[in-house]
Amino acid sequence: QVQLVESGGGLVQAGDSMRLSCAVSGGTFSVYAMAWFRQAPGKEREFVGRLSRNGGNIEYADSVKGRFTVTRDNVKDEAYLQMNNVEPEDTAIYYCAATKKVLVGTPFRLLGTYEYWGQGTQVTVSS
Repeated sequence: QVQLVESGGGLVQAGDSMRLSCAVSGGTFSVYAMAWFRQAPGKEREFVGRLSRNGGNIEYADSVKGRFTVTRDNVKDEAYLQMNNVEPEDTAIYYCAATKKVLVGTPFRLLGTYEYWGQGTQVTVSS
């Protein structure tokens, strides 16, 4: 059974940086495309960023482009979300997700694309 475990969340001040990690176990990490989503209080879960199995294809939500970076380490079986210049609007529970889907045209920004999810980690940005 594939398991994803996020870590690194907490309280941070606006303008600061934070890095989230997602450790994957129970499967071959390199076959999964990885993504990060977030859910703010009272809002739907939304796409943040994603990267392909080898890290060659990366895309971001417009709201985080230029501030957030998604990376992965296929040796450590981990994915990362580096968040720079955070804003109070970034306050949310952050989830990592994994999928084996690789076909061109796969809607990687949609929740339903992903078979596996972590339990989430809270990020709170104070102003």
